[in-house]
Amino acid sequence: MENYKKSILKKFYLVASFMTLLLFSIVFRVVNIQYFQGEKYRQISKDLTQKPFTIYANKGNVYASDGNLLATSMSKYDIRMDVMSVDPKIFSRDVKALSKELSKFLGKSTQYYENKLRKARKFKNRYLLITKNIGYNDYVKMKQFPIFRLGVYKGGFIAEQKTVRAHPIGKIAERTIGYHDQRGDAGIEGAYADEMTGVDGSRLKQKIGKGQWKPINNVNEQEPIDGFDVITTIDVNIQDITHHALLRQLEYFEADHGCAVVMDTETGEVKAISNLGRTKEGKYYEKRNYAVWESHEPGSTFKLASLMAALEDKVIDTATVVDTEKGRIYIHGRKVEDSDRNGYGKISAARVFEVSSNVGIVKIIRKHYDHQPEKFIEHLENFGMTQKIGLPIKGEGKPIVPSPKNRKTWYGTSLEWMAWGYGVSVTPMQTLMLFNAVANDGVMVKPRFIKEIRKDNIVKKRFYKEVVNSRVTSEETIKKLKKVMENTVIRGTADNIYSPNFSMAGKTGTAKKYVSRHVNEKGDTIPAGYSNKRYVASFAGFFPVEKPKYSCIVVIHDPNKKKGYYGATVAAPVFKEIAQKIYTSTPVEREFVTEKFNSEVIAENYKVYENTITSDDNKMPNLKGMPAMDAISLLENFGVKVKVRGVGKVKKQSIRRGTPIKKGMTIILSLS
Repeated sequence: MENYKKSILKKFYLVASFMTLLLFSIVFRVVNIQYFQGEKYRQISKDLTQKPFTIYANKGNVYASDGNLLATSMSKYDIRMDVMSVDPKIFSRDVKALSKELSKFLGKSTQYYENKLRKARKFKNRYLLITKNIGYNDYVKMKQFPIFRLGVYKGGFIAEQKTVRAHPIGKIAERTIGYHDQRGDAGIEGAYADEMTGVDGSRLKQKIGKGQWKPINNVNEQEPIDGFDVITTIDVNIQDITHHALLRQLEYFEADHGCAVVMDTETGEVKAISNLGRTKEGKYYEKRNYAVWESHEPGSTFKLASLMAALEDKVIDTATVVDTEKGRIYIHGRKVEDSDRNGYGKISAARVFEVSSNVGIVKIIRKHYDHQPEKFIEHLENFGMTQKIGLPIKGEGKPIVPSPKNRKTWYGTSLEWMAWGYGVSVTPMQTLMLFNAVANDGVMVKPRFIKEIRKDNIVKKRFYKEVVNSRVTSEETIKKLKKVMENTVIRGTADNIYSPNFSMAGKTGTAKKYVSRHVNEKGDTIPAGYSNKRYVASFAGFFPVEKPKYSCIVVIHDPNKKKGYYGATVAAPVFKEIAQKIYTSTPVEREFVTEKFNSEVIAENYKVYENTITSDDNKMPNLKGMPAMDAISLLENFGVKVKVRGVGKVKKQSIRRGTPIKKGMTIILSLS
């Protein structure tokens, strides 16, 4: 019995000892957690239930040169409601009033919103979605609705702010304006992302279950700092002219894609740039920045470089006679032929350029540079054709110019093929830069997209004209080139765009596209080579000839061959329309252009313009339905100031028809 008691006591002591140790262990852990590691675990708990959310700073705005807004960040709000934070009596009393306001504001019935709110209350929903993507003004209005006006804690009003990028002028120049987001960096916004991005802020939110978070306070922990504004060289009026002129031609010729660029001759400021690609449905949009990105064989526009080199070396003069024979020659078994199959016979070097004789230009370059091709390549280097321009916009195409120094890319016909724009690839911007140098009396300036970077209307950085080459060729050569380019429009391949009312100079280009080896729709393997169905039509030049103000290039790829494919037919009319519209929208004095038009639509527009401007000089005309550029031109001729809202045709005018017009008054036009 005694032994049995001892045994029980022994077990009791063991259990008691274990319980004592366990108690001490628990006490130690509690003390350790509470005092020694308390801060750590409190932080873990806080991290699990609270965390800061980034408030992204507004990117800086992008402006046109005249102050028109091209891109901006807009605040958008998602509105939610924590129905459980509302006092039951207040909810019961005001739920109908809130539902009525939501109905007026969002469109659905009062009963719909009342049922939605009561159901959310029943299921204890603390994050009920009310609406998404509303603007700031609508957000302010909703804050004053019944119940919501009580705020976050008593009214359950949750507003989540975000920023979206908007382009006020729509899709025009969208690719050049660009973006800096999950898609990457493109255009101006991509090039100047560091300056435009700003500094992000933060806002503390609390977890309310089911992976949902709501703001703890109505104020931000750290306010975001907006980015810098960028002032571009783009002129909205010229951009509108260029975009629509290119678009109409692409649609008519059912082309794959195209681009058009207008540049200020003296400064290199790009006043307009349009890049349009075709969708499967036949619509056009800013698909890629073809003017900057696409390096391609230019065809006959490259003959300017060939003629410039020969004139500068004085191996020929514009009067030098060249025998183009019957419009066809063979070099190492490869054929060079003119578009006129009967040939041009013996003509001057100037005429070779004007009629775009392939045989003539090849003969000139072959005769004088076949024994010294390096000298010809040196000229191309001096003309800026062998290297990238170095534009800030990312994705600039790399030119391809063969050199005798690289035997892998140099063939027996390389020199001759380069002479007429084959076997060499350059971007439209490079070609334009060369043509602009001729217009600018031999001074080559770098194309420029940006004028200033600002913050709160204070200029932080100003961009100036950048001279690439102060003298690409002699003054004598420039004078000769200007004359033959003018004659190309008067009596050469571009005589279809000639106008006695305003002068233009330039060069047409038509190039067959090189197509790699492929399998066609029928399953046949087609070897690589130049296609007889696919072409690149182009025109580059400047205007007016006497004092060139603008240079311009138009390049159109894969027009419908049945409708036309020559540069004179496809691209040159776009150049003319751009030049003509710029003339009429910025006249030196009060005048209008009388012109023969191939387009019935354009002819009708100018009949309206002519009738309006000659009607009554002292009274306000009816501008409704008139293209914006024509309306602006007309009003500025009256000596008034014009403000434009939107793009397209005139929808509304601030001064009624028949109202006496006084010089200096301001007229506002609302466009469709």
